[in-house]
Amino acid sequence: MSTRPADRLAIACAQLNPTVGDIAGNAEKVRQARATAMAQGADLVVFPELFIAGYPPEDLVLKPAFQASCRAAVEALARETAAGGPALLVGTPWVDGGKLYNAVALLEGGKIAALRFKVDLPNYGVFDEKRVFAPGPMPGPVSFRGVRLGVPICEDIWGDEIVECLAETGAELLVVANGSPYWRRKGDVRLNVAVARVTEQGLPAIYVNQIGGQDELIFDGVSFGLHADCSLAFQMAAFEESIVTTQWLRKGGTWVCENGPMVAAVEAERADYAACVLGLRDYVNKNGFPGIVLGLSGGIDSALCAAMAVDALGADRVRCIMLPYKYTAQVSLDDAAACARALGVHYETIAIAPAVEGLEKALAAAFAGKPRDVTEENLQSRARGTILMAISNKFNLMVVTTGNKSEMSVGYATLYGDMNGGFNPIKDLYKSEVFRLARLRNTWKPAGALGPDGEVIPENIIVRPPTAELREDQKDEDSLPPYSVLDPILERLVEREDPISAIVADGFERDTVVRVERLLNIAEYKRRQAAPGVKVTLKNFGRDRRYPITNRFRDPGTPLAVPDLSLLTGQPVKSEALDF
Repeated sequence: MSTRPADRLAIACAQLNPTVGDIAGNAEKVRQARATAMAQGADLVVFPELFIAGYPPEDLVLKPAFQASCRAAVEALARETAAGGPALLVGTPWVDGGKLYNAVALLEGGKIAALRFKVDLPNYGVFDEKRVFAPGPMPGPVSFRGVRLGVPICEDIWGDEIVECLAETGAELLVVANGSPYWRRKGDVRLNVAVARVTEQGLPAIYVNQIGGQDELIFDGVSFGLHADCSLAFQMAAFEESIVTTQWLRKGGTWVCENGPMVAAVEAERADYAACVLGLRDYVNKNGFPGIVLGLSGGIDSALCAAMAVDALGADRVRCIMLPYKYTAQVSLDDAAACARALGVHYETIAIAPAVEGLEKALAAAFAGKPRDVTEENLQSRARGTILMAISNKFNLMVVTTGNKSEMSVGYATLYGDMNGGFNPIKDLYKSEVFRLARLRNTWKPAGALGPDGEVIPENIIVRPPTAELREDQKDEDSLPPYSVLDPILERLVEREDPISAIVADGFERDTVVRVERLLNIAEYKRRQAAPGVKVTLKNFGRDRRYPITNRFRDPGTPLAVPDLSLLTGQPVKSEALDF
């Protein structure tokens, strides 16, 4: 092979959807992508971070058998490059000198031509890579066909030191493998980081990101390139698998992309909706469920979840069940049926009265002399949860649970009732956002969605005041502040960690803020038992926010009270804990 530096490189960006632990399947995706890129005339195919393992592998990557399987897959792929065709730059775990690294391997000419290890291991928010990986040494560039490529890995470009080292050691072009998860407005953050590194060192950059859902995390793709002057060289689609070969030419001492594709980004609420659909689709499909079942109540949350499920899986894989009781209004029955018709799903009604009345009869002696309270309301929710789980067991359908972030924040949900389920696509959406996404879906759907066009959530569901319908004429606002007040307070408490004094200074009533903060704290034990769900905000309940259940700290702005000892035993808290 000639060592004369190339003046032209065709670099394919393989923006693909791996599955954690499916080493053989991920390696086969590499093979298929290489064949596609070869047909496009590529010299090099670049894959996302840890592609062979799937990202993030968490503690699975600590298993010696897993490490060995990843290495064997990479070595097999390397041997396949002996016959010519594009080289591969593929992410993989790699053990060297008794240490485990997050690596990229250059596979060319039948061998592993180069290895580079991630230096800057993120250990904040959803990331805990220092738990499993050792940091690599400061890297130099990789020589590929006479061109010196800098190959930092994801977090390595979020600071300036590693890219500066690459520039000082002769890198001409940055090629960055990424596993960068989605949250609202994350795309702007990524682009700004890349622009900063390009500006500092004057090096063009190629940023390849994965797409797909992995438990709570969603990867949105939007791979891109930047010229040395920070102009956008190309941009790929969001939330879609794609293999795009970009043509790079050496001009005037730098590398320039010729006629790179420019796909407009999916932004704001459309991106949130697309993320929820992709997360649900991948959770169901990657875990092998034939379909899902959910309780369709006639309310906004279950209607939006049903629409997302149909968009993700198709109507034939979605089963919706109305579970009425004596407090269920006729309008709820009518609205649920109308929503099911609009979506084209299987729909049925199962009355819960026999189950509720049977439970009350069984408990009559134990409850003798005690007034009716939230306990009896919870029996309704738990009867519904049990019926949905029974259908799940019988038909192997995953239960989609439908609680929103407002409810999860303040404990407005019933353990072993409406919290039952395997996955929640709207878990990280506040109630006010649920309403906005419902209106959005009636006028738009994401690319690749399998649901019908047009209105799929009846207008009456959107305009009707929310209610749990666990007692006569119940409304959410009987127990909670209006969502227009509650949600901004929660956003400040959860996402921003603002103190009470700062929230009050923004114009919110002190008593309301104090009460909401208390509800947020005492509902932690419920959130620990909630189903996983799609992350769309800066800080979700789950991987992001890890608060202790047993916790007596209160904001100094809150009047100190005698600790509620029922929290210390893990028992449901009454009154403001809203245990229903």
